[in-house]
Amino acid sequence: MDFKDPNDNNENRPKPESPSSEDARPAEKTDELKEKESETAATAESKDGLDHKEKGHREPKKHDKDDHEEVKSLKGKLKKKEHELKHQKKENEELKKELSELKDKYLRALAEMDNQRKRLEREKNDFYQFALGDILKDVLSVLDNFERALQSRDQTDGKSFEEGIELIHKLLLDLIRKRGVTLVEAEGIKFDPAIHQAILTEESEEVKEPEIGEVLQKGYKINARLLRPALVKVIVPKKS
Repeated sequence: MDFKDPNDNNENRPKPESPSSEDARPAEKTDELKEKESETAATAESKDGLDHKEKGHREPKKHDKDDHEEVKSLKGKLKKKEHELKHQKKENEELKKELSELKDKYLRALAEMDNQRKRLEREKNDFYQFALGDILKDVLSVLDNFERALQSRDQTDGKSFEEGIELIHKLLLDLIRKRGVTLVEAEGIKFDPAIHQAILTEESEEVKEPEIGEVLQKGYKINARLLRPALVKVIVPKKS
């Protein structure tokens, strides 16, 4: 059973004050306040953006300086390469000129060598054809004497004919001696296979080493060169 306090009078107890509509506004943000806060945030962001932009504008100054240095360096390298290329072109022109001169000299030397070869070949052919002209001319004189001797053999005695033949023989020997032709020594000397050619051999007790016993055909030299060996009969020591 509930007992009611006689002093507890709901009507007499002060009622708690309920917040009015004006006092309730601070609890809930109004649209106006939100708009102000949004403007404030936008202003702050704009300021931050401007600061960042200013920093961004300030920082490229260092990059611009580096780019300028790089451009300057590349320009210097380009000028250097252009100078080297110009120098190389000059050297190439000089080399081309030198090459042209060497080629011209080579062609001239080649032509001169070819002309000299043709000249020597022509002189050699002329020598072969006409070198014996003088000798043959002298031989023709000897031949004329032979013909005269033959024509007069019936009109002269044998002694005169023989004297004429001996004279012609002497003329012919003089002719070849004048041209440097000499006889190979053979008769009565030791056998020398370098200038003698043995045709016959005969044993004998009177010799101790091979000797020439008889000359069958005379040999001749021209200056120091052997024209033909002397054909001889050789006496060799008798075998015991």
